[in-house]
Amino acid sequence: MTADSSHSKYSQSIQAFAEAGRFIPGGVDSPVRAFGGVDNDPLFIKSASGSKITDIDGNEYIDYVCSWGPMILGHAHPAVIDAVHKAADNGTSFGAPTLAETTLARKIASHFDSIDKVRLVSSGTEAVMTAIRLARAFTKRDLIVKMVGCYHGHSDCLLAAAGSGLAENAIASCAGVPDQIAGLTIVIPYNDIDAAKAALQKHKGRIAAIFVEPIAANMGAIPPLPGYLQALRRLCDEEGSLLVFDEVISGFRVALGGAQQLYGIKPDITTLGKIIGGGLPAAALGARSEIMDMLAPVGPAYQAGTLSGNPLATAAAIATLEILEQQDTYKKLESSSATLARGLADAAKEAGVPVTINRVGSILSCFFTDKPVQTFDDVQATDIARFKKYFSLMLEHGIYLAPSAYEAMFVSLAHTDSDIEKTIEAAQLGFRTLIK
Repeated sequence: MTADSSHSKYSQSIQAFAEAGRFIPGGVDSPVRAFGGVDNDPLFIKSASGSKITDIDGNEYIDYVCSWGPMILGHAHPAVIDAVHKAADNGTSFGAPTLAETTLARKIASHFDSIDKVRLVSSGTEAVMTAIRLARAFTKRDLIVKMVGCYHGHSDCLLAAAGSGLAENAIASCAGVPDQIAGLTIVIPYNDIDAAKAALQKHKGRIAAIFVEPIAANMGAIPPLPGYLQALRRLCDEEGSLLVFDEVISGFRVALGGAQQLYGIKPDITTLGKIIGGGLPAAALGARSEIMDMLAPVGPAYQAGTLSGNPLATAAAIATLEILEQQDTYKKLESSSATLARGLADAAKEAGVPVTINRVGSILSCFFTDKPVQTFDDVQATDIARFKKYFSLMLEHGIYLAPSAYEAMFVSLAHTDSDIEKTIEAAQLGFRTLIK
């Protein structure tokens, strides 16, 4: 489907996008859905099952977006759908405590050594926003540090761009965000421990927390360099700042205990989302008791949400986690993901297309470059134009990738050997076409 949208194969999606634009800004309710990072119009999805999604024109695709990560079991998993149906029969929202909230919080805490208590919320943005408030309340400090290219939701102080020099206060990167609020954030490069040291030294005694995706997944998949997370942990300990792991994407995806289990690091606060909703809106933050007890109604840091821990989301979450807790779940994910990554790399090499594959567990990215990709600058230096062509070619062959060179691919338990094989075959054709 090209930008001129003459393809009859996608005619209903094209028409739907035009109609949506009359009533919804940009025709979408979240910007990345607009396909602004590729030369295509967005597909409108009608249904999904297992590893496949189907658009309103009836085209079926093997899906590697997986609703941006949460569909680790695949779409419409029978156990999750059954759990949601049973919960809905009893009512969809009470605004009052339920036993399922405690069950889910207990499950989360049991898998994360850094977590004693959990606060359930409705989105990753809300979880991180609350973590900022909590960190400030606990440390009695105002400034926070975030990394370039790491996305933590759309709250004001996180929509910030780096200042005029290293470790300077940030400026707003979004209309509607006052510079005074953005100025409470220090933006530094990911995977650069010297920059973190400089920030803590320059603003000594003022940094409440360092926020980081332990596995960056919002500029494509970029793992931490060896020793990077350990060094952040030491710096925070030395300076009395909290270390916050944003595991909204990596939590329960790379391991039951998230990236912190994988790398053996205990953050002070963890934010979780995506998978703990099982496909429904849900997220959480957790920490040791002395930090979490700063939250109302126990402590002075206020946070509330009528739909937090609602019955449908908690039912979906519990059903999802119970399946992930089964033996060999992550071995299967690792095997499928490793096969896909090898196949893509081999296909690119055979075609003579320079590609770097980054992967941690079932999160991976295909970057069009012959150089290592370890920072946001590295991502920006890749061949974005070539990615756009590759995206369109894969879509034509029935493979649904994230519509941006700055996003990751996700493998689910529903992806079969046949799905992986078909994806590699499509990539072989795509890479060959790219060099013609």
